[in-house]
Amino acid sequence: MARNVLGSILALIGATAAVWSPFRAWYDGRHGRYYRLGDLFSGSGVTDVRAGLFASLFLPLVVAAVITLVGVLLRSRLLVALAGVIVLGFTVLWMVRVGQFEGSLSVDSDGNGLGLGVAGAFAGGVLLLVGAGVMRGRGRRRDRLTTVPPSEPTAPPPGGAAPEPGGTVPAEDQPTATWRRPPQDHT
Repeated sequence: MARNVLGSILALIGATAAVWSPFRAWYDGRHGRYYRLGDLFSGSGVTDVRAGLFASLFLPLVVAAVITLVGVLLRSRLLVALAGVIVLGFTVLWMVRVGQFEGSLSVDSDGNGLGLGVAGAFAGGVLLLVGAGVMRGRGRRRDRLTTVPPSEPTAPPPGGAAPEPGGTVPAEDQPTATWRRPPQDHT
């Protein structure tokens, strides 16, 4: 249970960092919310055209945060990991497209180049993956069930194989075993 709590906390922090990142500078002071999502997939590459909030990088990061919330509520490691892959995938795709548009990506001490928004998105994606790795997920409910073999040979199913000599039916044609709980030990 402690692993699920710790993993959930890491995942929620990662989702928060990812959603917050478009409101920070991504490259040369331009915020992530101003990069059009369509530019990442178009042949023309990243343009200087400003995007609306839900047509920008904000959209996939919010979708990843919603997937994270559902994953945490359902204790699903797979959903939390999927959210991390979405965040990292869009961040790397953005970096590739901006690198193609600009000719290179850089970081310098004057605030030019890659900004804190990219760092926040990367950190958020990594925290989502770490959170998914830490979580145990849902425990499987395992009732202690035992199989009860048939007490006597049974007739083959209609159209099935005939019993072998000695009255047994081949294993692949036997009916499925019934399940019951073992007797409780009250000592």
